[in-house]
Amino acid sequence: MAQLPDGDPAPPDGALPASALNAARPLSLYVHVPFCRVRCGYCDFNTYTPSELGDLAPGTYLSAAVAELDLAARVLGRRRVSTVFLGGGTPTMLPADALAGLLGAVGERFDLAPDAEVTTEANPETLTPDYLVTLRAAGFTRLSLGLQSVVPHVLAVLDRQHTPRRGLDAAGWARDAGFEHISLDLIYGTPGESLDDWRASLDAVAGAPVDHVSAYSLIVEEGTRLAARVRRGELPMPDDDDLADKYELADALLTSLGMMNYEVSNWARTGGECRHNLAYWHGADWWGIGPGAHSHIGGVRFWNRKHPRSYAASLAAGESPALAREVLGEQDRRVERVLLELRLAGGVPLSVLTPSEGSRIDGIVERGLAAVVPGLGGQRGGALEPGPRLRLTREGRLLADGVIRDLLD
Repeated sequence: MAQLPDGDPAPPDGALPASALNAARPLSLYVHVPFCRVRCGYCDFNTYTPSELGDLAPGTYLSAAVAELDLAARVLGRRRVSTVFLGGGTPTMLPADALAGLLGAVGERFDLAPDAEVTTEANPETLTPDYLVTLRAAGFTRLSLGLQSVVPHVLAVLDRQHTPRRGLDAAGWARDAGFEHISLDLIYGTPGESLDDWRASLDAVAGAPVDHVSAYSLIVEEGTRLAARVRRGELPMPDDDDLADKYELADALLTSLGMMNYEVSNWARTGGECRHNLAYWHGADWWGIGPGAHSHIGGVRFWNRKHPRSYAASLAAGESPALAREVLGEQDRRVERVLLELRLAGGVPLSVLTPSEGSRIDGIVERGLAAVVPGLGGQRGGALEPGPRLRLTREGRLLADGVIRDLLD
């Protein structure tokens, strides 16, 4: 019987639910690459600079990642993989041949779909035209570039190392290499960023060969260098009204470029949506490879040891790197579905809501934060779902977390 990785707490018998063993259910793979050349001042991700990792070589990490792929294949069998996403960290700190090798290892152990979406995140300063040609030849189809801003003083506050033009140049190299989809990540609300600064970054997108943009408001995370600077009074906290103005500007300008807001913080031309992230938002199965990576298989979540050294050591010893797991009950999964799908353009089916939640819809609609839309408004499990749905308006997207709190029991 297929078993979950070791970890505590465990289901009573350790077995995967039957739904997880359904070979017809698509699988997504996430590969976490924890290396960064420099830790940006706002970042609280599970990443490490070379000086922090000491003698832990990239080759040791790569061997551990392949060993976890072996584990996943033993547990799940030769499942069809529809999306692969390499994130971090900075995956492109590794040689292009190493990333190609990781993708090759996936194809050897799983049934990689002919039309699989294969993405890597990248910081622009790590890329060259030849690097991108190698990735494209290996089967990568999508590049997600961390641009953040094109304004020098904004990049300086964020501790970004690349020049303003570098990300736009990299997008052009990716287009020339034949990447099917190119995405830019932007951050708005950096202390000292004016509305005109933000407009300059959005205008730069207009001239770039991209079909997807992710725009996130800056969050000052505790424990980061940015939080320490704000606490000392060196920088002001982001202002909510300023963030709202910048979100509305982004929505207006990106919509004018033919990009649809398909998730609160993501815009894409038709066909350019990130299929891997949609798998998360629709509650699909995914296995997270790498230190600190999270997985969801058939209603069971499990997550790996956080530090690369302990992660690699557990796999070298022939053990699972999983640290803990939880089984999601029916109510947990319902609430999570509302949390995730209400952020999507298709909204959430009214049939998912409880009677008491349904009684709150009129008040939310009257405040202009959502609308009830009829018909086939969304998709789950590969099939369109009939029936009315609750969908956020632009004003509702600005207050998405609050709307969800007001709606849910």
